Amino acid sequence: MDSVIRRAKEIDLFCLNSMMYQLHDEHHQQCPELFKTASEIEEEKSISCYLDDPDCIVYVAEFNGAVIGFVTAHFCELVSTVSKPVMMATIDELYVESTYRRNGIAEELMARIEQELKDYGVKELFVEVWNFNQKALDFYNQQGLKDHIHYLRKSLKEDEI
Repeated sequence: MDSVIRRAKEIDLFCLNSMMYQLHDEHHQQCPELFKTASEIEEEKSISCYLDDPDCIVYVAEFNGAVIGFVTAHFCELVSTVSKPVMMATIDELYVESTYRRNGIAEELMARIEQELKDYGVKELFVEVWNFNQKALDFYNQQGLKDHIHYLRKSLKEDEI
């Protein structure tokens, strides 16, 4: 598949907002007890903030003139009381329209944004993936991301105490 990977532009916002909605809807459908609805998230979060922030990057995948996927990242210096300072970035969203999945688009988006982040001096790349999303976990492992911290969770509901 011959796709074009390029920096997102304001003209892409309609498509990006639509895909962001689909991404959040997929999360809500997979785990409604934890995730807000896509409509609720849409009221609070807009991808346009990424385009306006110099510490954020958005790339889109385009096929036959249509935007079919995107990836967002932001970077900063990680300063912690326990670890050494390091330039780091997080992948916040990665999405490819369902009809274009399994064609290498996500890999192309990751390769391009990783190169851009390296150019900015980023040394470490992080991504947060929920346990239920095995496809995403497998994908990121294939991209070379490995377990870093185990973030564990326990519900403390009244009826379980």
